[in-house]
Amino acid sequence: MPLIKSISGIRGTIGGRPGDTLSPLDIVKFTAAYATLLLQENPVNKKVVIGRDGRISGEMVQQLVVGTLSAMGIDVLDLGLSTTPTVEMAVVFEKAAGGIILTASHNPKEWNALKLLNHKGEFISGETGAKVLELAAADNYEFAPVEKLGAYTADTEALSKHIEAVVNYPLVNKEAIAQQSFKIVVDAINSTGAIAVPALLKALGVEDIIVLNADVNGKFAHNPEPLPQHLTELCNEVSRQQAHLGIAVDPDVDRLCFVCEDGSLFGEEYTLVAVADYVLQHRKGNTVSNMSSTRALRDVTEKQGGQYSPSAVGEVNVVNKMKAVEAVIGGEGNGGIIVPDLHYGRDALIGIALFLTYLANTQKSARQLRNTYTNYFMSKNKIELNGGIDVANIFEHIKSKYKNHPINTEDGLKIEFDSDWVHLRTSNTEPIIRIYSESTLETTADNIAKRLMQDIKECL
Repeated sequence: MPLIKSISGIRGTIGGRPGDTLSPLDIVKFTAAYATLLLQENPVNKKVVIGRDGRISGEMVQQLVVGTLSAMGIDVLDLGLSTTPTVEMAVVFEKAAGGIILTASHNPKEWNALKLLNHKGEFISGETGAKVLELAAADNYEFAPVEKLGAYTADTEALSKHIEAVVNYPLVNKEAIAQQSFKIVVDAINSTGAIAVPALLKALGVEDIIVLNADVNGKFAHNPEPLPQHLTELCNEVSRQQAHLGIAVDPDVDRLCFVCEDGSLFGEEYTLVAVADYVLQHRKGNTVSNMSSTRALRDVTEKQGGQYSPSAVGEVNVVNKMKAVEAVIGGEGNGGIIVPDLHYGRDALIGIALFLTYLANTQKSARQLRNTYTNYFMSKNKIELNGGIDVANIFEHIKSKYKNHPINTEDGLKIEFDSDWVHLRTSNTEPIIRIYSESTLETTADNIAKRLMQDIKECL
């Protein structure tokens, strides 16, 4: 598979030739380029936080990154096995110059990535990312002399600090959660969710916890993207255990979805909707999600007197729009919750705490809560791309074919069909075109997606 270079870092498969995969040489090159930029921006602050998910390749990539940063004169604070939001928050707690998260998020086990953070613990901007790519392409970096090599420190307290911040967040009610005596099943997908989620639940007073796929070995028991077709084990176990709730996270614990007490899916798209609904009842304000997310968020926002704004897909774009409209809650329909006064990053742990508080306060079950929202049906599909495919020509062809419908080209191609819509865009993380469609009828959403997928295939 090709090496994917984006504004937020680099991602690729392990094994193969340099330049075509995430090889050791590419890891060193991009780490050195990132360190160079940090030193140019602030030569005094030489601290960088790193952490990794539970992938098979994680320790190997970690050693290369640590060695490279040290060779650049950077002091490394290594969280070891961690989560993406934990690293983000640790950058701020430690007043570091930046951070690197070693995770390919929802990608399968053969993938890994370097996700780059700025001193605010947020993903670097497009402009900064372009500079990193430029430095790496030119091999324009210089290693430190032996007397100026960076220091290495291991940190085992970062997750505890993260959990403490979540438990103490003003809208989280630990006492109300504890009183419910929740029984919860967690699918940890053989990664660091097996460490972080049970620790959070215990801190919230939940004692009855069943963890599936709890070995942190990176040998994912199923496809790690928390989609319905991958969560049958969790759904069945929630029903079998007569649990109150099921929780699924992705390998780096920044995406979140729930399973109701009857074994049915709450709906990944509705994770943000429910959490936002709770937050907006206590803090009036605006919301943001990317334009591939359900319009149900707009519904609950307007019901509470706020204004909903869409953004281009990608956490950086969501965060920028949230700042621009002063949103009190936002995120992405893939189960990514961003609570800005905690930190500007997707965080499954704060999402879990707020959702459980909402259930506890309302005395509703997860199924009862889900039934309070309008049913929109989303069809999520993708088409894999081979090298050399001209996506721009494909989109121009489709744009011309549907020219009589409202079209948004801010991020790929979004076409409106009365109350329905379809969004086509290339992925930042995989060589694919994503096709998302939504309607109040499931068959209509599927048919829209199928129609557009056929349009794309005709162009290949």
